[in-house]
Amino acid sequence: MEVMRDAAITINPKRLHESFLVSAGIGTLPNGGLSRLALSDADKVMRDTFVRWLEEAGLAVRVDDFGNIYGRREGKDKEAAAILIGSHLDTQPQGGKYDGIIGVLSALEVVRTLNDHGIETLRPIEIVNFTNEEGARFEPPMLGSGGVAQIFEEEFVWSREDREGIRFGDELKRIGYAGEKANRAKNIHRYVELHIEQGPVLEHEGISVAAVEGIQGMTWLEVKLKGQVDHAGPTPMSMRKDALVAAAKMITAIQQTAKEIDETATTTVGRISVLPGVVNCVPGEVVFSVDIRHFDDGLREKMIEIIREKISTIAAVEQVEIEIKTLWDIRSTQFSQEIVELVLEAASRYGYSARKMVSGAGHDAKYMNDIVPSGMIFVPSVGGKSHCEEEYTHWEDVVKGANVLLHVVRSLADK
Repeated sequence: MEVMRDAAITINPKRLHESFLVSAGIGTLPNGGLSRLALSDADKVMRDTFVRWLEEAGLAVRVDDFGNIYGRREGKDKEAAAILIGSHLDTQPQGGKYDGIIGVLSALEVVRTLNDHGIETLRPIEIVNFTNEEGARFEPPMLGSGGVAQIFEEEFVWSREDREGIRFGDELKRIGYAGEKANRAKNIHRYVELHIEQGPVLEHEGISVAAVEGIQGMTWLEVKLKGQVDHAGPTPMSMRKDALVAAAKMITAIQQTAKEIDETATTTVGRISVLPGVVNCVPGEVVFSVDIRHFDDGLREKMIEIIREKISTIAAVEQVEIEIKTLWDIRSTQFSQEIVELVLEAASRYGYSARKMVSGAGHDAKYMNDIVPSGMIFVPSVGGKSHCEEEYTHWEDVVKGANVLLHVVRSLADK
């Protein structure tokens, strides 16, 4: 592997911090978090600010038909495939200040640092802010990167509606970010994304940086149970068809299945509804979700098979009808081993502790990896908290992540 030059060059922490402070002031919540839903007024203000920063850094700005914003820094070879870096600036309704924001602002700081030192790279470098990564307003998530990767067609993306029935395409036009299809990312050599871990592992182990090897495969199921609504008093226990009792047993069995597979498997029941939802009525209908994740697609499929068998057996014993639907199913992602090694090498040069890791959450890099070799850098999340106002990453870890990104980008851009 090529040895990186000038390893002592670092980003400007003060300038990066100032950028974070500006971002933290757009869509601010009472407890210090952010509410910056995709294509909202707050998102427009952040986008306008970001575009101004790109232009001040001397970058050529363009916007594609999904509202993704790009800033291009030319390389010595203008025809060479570019290095794409970035993430997203939208948040959850009660989100934090770091999430994908660290990836976009650190990408900007990387380019600013290269400008400071007059460093020219062989390949062009492009910064990207992807639209609607969170999926909190328009479902599904990662619409911007999914559109670029041709997972979603423009018509599908533009037709998505929020809970008020407002269309994605109409909001994109309203805030002035309906760009051109010709502006989509193309001729890209590698994609790199810096992100917070959104889990507790790095902090627990005292590790500063993770080279992300890939993203777990994910399956979402919806389970619908139909029993019999009865009066809670006169109906003997032995004669009940209680859908909620059946669901409770199923949820326990689902959790146990993950523990039986291995320590990296996860199952989550995150949503449940009960009808009629009355204190003195035996529940007659229950609908709940099941989220199943594992990096090994074969083991994930085995988990799904086991779960289906277990809950179907419970349904038969409890005398309730069962219907199982698959809501979402995506295979695991294997990131570029080249980028994994570059992240570890960069961390070593700086004296940062580092390890390899698999992501349990989806990111824009997942879809980008379908069209170009991609990679991710993780930094710790305090308490593993994310998608909440308490989300926090120590500033020294933010700086470490940005420095690692700087040297990964330099190495890739000079090959």
